[in-house]
Amino acid sequence: MSMKRTNVYADPEDLAIIKEAAARQGISEAEIIRQGIHLAAMANRVWDEPLFSRTFEGSGRTPSKEDVRNAVADAVRQESGSEAAS
Repeated sequence: MSMKRTNVYADPEDLAIIKEAAARQGISEAEIIRQGIHLAAMANRVWDEPLFSRTFEGSGRTPSKEDVRNAVADAVRQESGSEAAS
């Protein structure tokens, strides 16, 4: 992967922490800074598609424990019935 050089201003205390971490991990300070840049880039990325593209119809209320139990039981019964028919 090709790299592009850039200059940034950084807090001296942050740079001291990076220097210590690099020595402790046996990697370059630049590698730690590249990792930080990558994390910042990914945290601020705008994706072309939403993470959840499907929508679900519902009542608009949070289901109760009993609603969830019934839905799971119905799904298990349906799956068990379809396997028996196969």
